[in-house]
Amino acid sequence: METRLFLHTKILALAARARRLVQVDYASVGIRPQDIPYAPSPAHFRAANRRLAKIDQETQRRLEQVKQTWKTAPPDRVLRDIALVEREVDRSRRAFGLFFEVFGQRGTTFAPALAAHDVIAVDCYAPIRQAAPALFRGPLLKPVCYMEHGFSPATMRRGIQLNRLLGEQNPFPIIRIPWDRDNPWQAVFLHEVAHNLQADLGIWQENRRAVLERTLRFTGDPTVTRTYATWHKEIFADLAAILLGGPSAAWGMAVFLAHPAPRTMTFRPGGAHPTAYLRILILAEMLRQIGFGAEGDRLQRVWQTLYNPNRAHRIPATLLQTADTVIPQIVDEIAFQTRRNLGQKALVNIIPFSRDDERAIQAGARQLVQGRVPTELPPRFLVGASSYALATGQTSPRQLSQRVITHLTRLNTRSASTLAEAQAAVRTAISTVA
Repeated sequence: METRLFLHTKILALAARARRLVQVDYASVGIRPQDIPYAPSPAHFRAANRRLAKIDQETQRRLEQVKQTWKTAPPDRVLRDIALVEREVDRSRRAFGLFFEVFGQRGTTFAPALAAHDVIAVDCYAPIRQAAPALFRGPLLKPVCYMEHGFSPATMRRGIQLNRLLGEQNPFPIIRIPWDRDNPWQAVFLHEVAHNLQADLGIWQENRRAVLERTLRFTGDPTVTRTYATWHKEIFADLAAILLGGPSAAWGMAVFLAHPAPRTMTFRPGGAHPTAYLRILILAEMLRQIGFGAEGDRLQRVWQTLYNPNRAHRIPATLLQTADTVIPQIVDEIAFQTRRNLGQKALVNIIPFSRDDERAIQAGARQLVQGRVPTELPPRFLVGASSYALATGQTSPRQLSQRVITHLTRLNTRSASTLAEAQAAVRTAISTVA
């Protein structure tokens, strides 16, 4: 009887916290009416709450089962059943914590920068919707950005099962921005959005198979083939980032990857990212193949001045020896060959980038240096314009960042009715708490 009472006490304590984290709303994460222009949409909150409700249903089912059997089932069985409830509670806690962390930052001083990056991310989908409007299957919840520690940005793709959530699927893309990388000239942000584009377009496997076949055909080397097949996701994101932002994206990635030679010239077996030395050579080749040969040559010249394999490296000889042959083939395969999941179009067809686009970006940079924001420039192109303006050294980085972020937050595409819905939800939640 004492053992049963002990187990009952544990069940009571578990029940007291089992269903506490079942809903997230504007008020619970600290979003006030004045924060709404920077906040995720009501649809994002609904998606989060659907995920929490699904977990809660399973928690409730398992909890009821324990409550019905604790008096008669063997103690070991009761402990196992309790553990299964604990698992669902843990899942709920992790999911709630993720949504709280992501949404709650929209009530802080970082909210404008995060909202600005949301706008850039949404605009990265725009050229595809214009060039191939039927590729996306219906409306998609836009990516939501948040800030966290870590050296580089990262993304959690739509629908992926997250270890952090014990296998729960992510209902919308979440892009992590390091605390010190919230300025609008970070080309690596376009790379992270490109990962989400690749996932939403559904071409992971098709791309990998194509890279495998192309590399093996031109090298006959299984080791080189496996390596580029492992790198295919990151190479796709790099090439797509160039199409989203132009040559400035390639230079921005080079700035991001420029480290002391031991890091840049070291191969990591099994790593998803190409060795940095080769990675920039791939970007330079992409610039040449889309018609920016002079920029590609200049980027490669700068990079190989900084990093010379003849001085020292830790890269397999076969990767270096085949680079001149393989890299143009990889770029052609990923960017210029058609794909079934792209409606028999190539990446360069669905995200076109032209010399006129580059001229517009450079003109936008000149306006930014003069203290004006090029309001006609698509948000994704403002990344390049901002980086060019920063590189002149003729403008304050802080003022440049603030001007661009303020402009982007004004471009929030939410309709007046959606804003009204969100503000009403905040007022209702606040009054309920009060």
